Amino acid sequence: MTGGPVRRRDGDLTLALHIQPRAARNEVAGLHGDRIKIRLTAPPADGKANAALIDFLAAEFNVPKKSVDITAGHSDRRKTVVIRSPKRLPEWLDEASKV
Repeated sequence: MTGGPVRRRDGDLTLALHIQPRAARNEVAGLHGDRIKIRLTAPPADGKANAALIDFLAAEFNVPKKSVDITAGHSDRRKTVVIRSPKRLPEWLDEASKV
């Protein structure tokens, strides 16, 4: 994905992410290159980190989990995620959008 870590289209957001599994807490940790870095407590095995990512982003954007889709990078730390019709925009998104 080029053009920065956040793209907006037709009310949806596409995020370029770098995931760090097995972290101390679930949180956004700034940027990792041209991607938003998200730390997750879940391990990367058996889809647990992907499920934790979906839960985390659904809560951050105040959407149901079915509105969060991992569209690329299912088994990679580098992921592309689409958030359909976010109800809330977290503060960290503004910082990431400025890149």
